[in-house]
Amino acid sequence: MSQYECNSQVTVFPMALDISYLPFAFVFTSPGPILLRLGPITIRWYGLLIASAVLIGVTLSQYLAKRRNVNPDLLSDLSIWLVIGAIPAARLYYVLFQWQEYAQRPWDIIAIWKGGIAIHGAIIGGLLVSLVFAKLKKISFWQLADLVTPSLILGQAIGRWGNFFNSEAFGKPTNLPWKLYIPPEITLLNGIKVYPRPPEFIDESFFHPTFLYESLWNFMVFALLMILFFRGLQGKLHLKTGAIFLVYLVGYSLGRFWIEALRLDSLMLGPLRIAQVISLIEIAIGIAGLWWLYIRKRPLPDAVSTPTEEKIKEMR
Repeated sequence: MSQYECNSQVTVFPMALDISYLPFAFVFTSPGPILLRLGPITIRWYGLLIASAVLIGVTLSQYLAKRRNVNPDLLSDLSIWLVIGAIPAARLYYVLFQWQEYAQRPWDIIAIWKGGIAIHGAIIGGLLVSLVFAKLKKISFWQLADLVTPSLILGQAIGRWGNFFNSEAFGKPTNLPWKLYIPPEITLLNGIKVYPRPPEFIDESFFHPTFLYESLWNFMVFALLMILFFRGLQGKLHLKTGAIFLVYLVGYSLGRFWIEALRLDSLMLGPLRIAQVISLIEIAIGIAGLWWLYIRKRPLPDAVSTPTEEKIKEMR
C-alpha cells in the first residue's frame, strides 16, 4: 500500500459517530499522516510513533534487566545496535517485496518517514545484530532476547497506529461497527492525487481496520509476556532462559497469520502471502523451542557456552 502526505484539501473526522447502522458504532478515519508543521520542519505521526516506541522500549528493557540483576547498560548498548540493524532491515525487506513500485521512484527507498516497513524484516535484522552483540560481549543471546522481547511486542502495538495515520495496511471491505473509512482519493502536498482504495474496491468506503486488530492482539501478547516474566521472578513459574522469546514467536505469529488473511496489501511471493509463511515458520520454531526446553529439558543452543547468569553479571 502506498504512503501519503495530505494537504488541507482532505477533510476527515477521526472516530466520527456513525448512527446509520448501529447507534453506538464508531467509524475510524485518519486525520492524515502529518502531525505538525513548523516552517520547513514537518513532524509525521509515523516517525513520532517509531521514535516513541524505541524510547519506551529501551526504558522497559532496562527496567526488566534490573529486575533480573542484569546490568541495564547492556540493554542501552544493544538498543543502538537494534536501531541500526532492525529498522533498515525492516525497510529493505519491504522495498524488496515492493520493488516494482520503488523501481519507478528509487528516491523514496530511504523515505521511511512515509511508512512502509515490515516487522518480519525488523525481527530478522534484530536477531542478526543481537547474535553478533552477544558473541562480542560473550553473554547469552537468549537472556538478552527475553529482556528485549516485551519491548518489541509493545513497540509493534504502538507502531501499528502509523498505518492508521497513513491510511494503509487496511483489510477487506466490511460494514462492522468498527469499520475504517478510507477516502477515495488524497491530494499530496505537491498536488498529485493518489487513490488509497484498491481498484477492485474503488466503490467501497469502509474496510477492516487490521491495524487495530493487530495492535490489540499485540497488547494482549505483551500482557502475557509480562505476566510470565514476573511470575518467573516470583518463583511461581519455572521460566527457562529463552522461553519468553519463544512464547512471543508463537503468540505474535498466531495473530499475524489470521489478520494477514484480511489485508489487501500483503507482500506476496507468487500466490503466497509472505507474512503468513513467515508466521507459520515462527510458530513452528517457537513450539519446537519450548518442547526442547520443557520436554527434552535441555538448554537452547547459545552464542556462548559460559553460564548465562554468571557471564552477564560479570558485565555489571
